[in-house]
Amino acid sequence: MIELYQVQKRYAGGNEALVDVTLRVREGEFVFLTGRSGAGKTTLLRLLMVMERVTEGQVLIGGRNVHQLRDSSVPYLRRNIGVVFQDFRLIPNRTVWENVAIGMEILGVGKKESERRIGSLLEALGLDLRRNAYPKDLSGGEQQRVAIARAIVNEPAILLADEPTGNLDPLMSQEIMELLMEINRRGTTVLVATHDTALIERYGLRTLELESGRLLHDHPRRDGGDSPGSGIKPQGWTESNVSSTGSASQSQSSESTEES
Repeated sequence: MIELYQVQKRYAGGNEALVDVTLRVREGEFVFLTGRSGAGKTTLLRLLMVMERVTEGQVLIGGRNVHQLRDSSVPYLRRNIGVVFQDFRLIPNRTVWENVAIGMEILGVGKKESERRIGSLLEALGLDLRRNAYPKDLSGGEQQRVAIARAIVNEPAILLADEPTGNLDPLMSQEIMELLMEINRRGTTVLVATHDTALIERYGLRTLELESGRLLHDHPRRDGGDSPGSGIKPQGWTESNVSSTGSASQSQSSESTEES
């Protein structure tokens, strides 16, 4: 699914953000990407999105070298990749519904199909009653759930999350992590960049550890098994909600507001 071979990323002045990185993430895996600030986590994610180009090496997604794509072809690649950021990046003058709908508008999805997908997704994520709210009226946990909804509404094969719990308290962090786990269980390949070692230890999933741009360790899952989503074709969200993850089961009134 995702393969990097001897990847180097060098910026002006000779600063090396990534040095000889080789790794493979299988379809349906859930993988943590960790390291101190400046270790290269965000750079690696940006290379996967072709927001930057490699200096040397290859980045393959689905067997295709994405850094050989013409600029005009990159948007087609990104249709299959959802991205979640630490700072949510919601559009302040758009409602929850409108923020989630942006990606579908860009792809020209029909109104009926768009309404079906967004409605089902907001209900599944416990956001149905907040569909007409604006970002400023949402808690940190709610804003991140909206950002996740926006990232997965087009049912991407891959979800990249850059410090998705960085601005949240421990309770909200766990809620968001359980939601990401549920997304993985439905077949989406998930790569989460975080420096939160407690979070990584709690879940015991495969962890790629970067240091000064180098892949220092590739820690296997603690239980030695596969990720829940391995071998599962990504599925759409239905109206059955995901309260089993703990994310949709909390009432909105109980939530508090709250770069690598």
